[in-house]
Amino acid sequence: MNADLPFFKYHPDPFATGIFRRLNEPVTCPCCGRETAVIYEGPFYSRESVEHLCPHCIASGAAAEKYSGEFQDSESTDEVDGPDKLDELIHRTPGYCGWQQEYWRAHCGDFCAYLGAVGYAELEEMGIADEVRETLSDDWYEEIFTDLTKDGSTVGYLFRCLHCGKYLLHIDCD
Repeated sequence: MNADLPFFKYHPDPFATGIFRRLNEPVTCPCCGRETAVIYEGPFYSRESVEHLCPHCIASGAAAEKYSGEFQDSESTDEVDGPDKLDELIHRTPGYCGWQQEYWRAHCGDFCAYLGAVGYAELEEMGIADEVRETLSDDWYEEIFTDLTKDGSTVGYLFRCLHCGKYLLHIDCD
């Protein structure tokens, strides 16, 4: 990301994951009222339909506060060591788009960094297919693991532990 944009420890490269998009012409952020050429295009759970949030309003928590919203469903996460970590994830971290319900993985008592959508081929290429296979929580995942595709009907969402570096996977289907 650019130096003038905030860093999100749980979503370190939102441009690579497609959650932030750079515009040719700036728009006005509905939260702060400032012009921005970078907008958020991910999930935001709020009573109001809000578009074109700027990264700064996400990072500061202003968007979540102003619209009583969340960027991640608090019930669709692994458990962590403290409520402050959940608060940062759901109120100050860009989410990601999944097929049915986004789920955020955790390890070492903290949420992991979301790295993006992957298929089995990408996991093999990275040399981590066996490592992430061990992190799957449901038996039926084993049956579909080798069928994962980055842009298909069965997608893997890759995470990495911020503390020990272990890779974890969440699988979702259309």
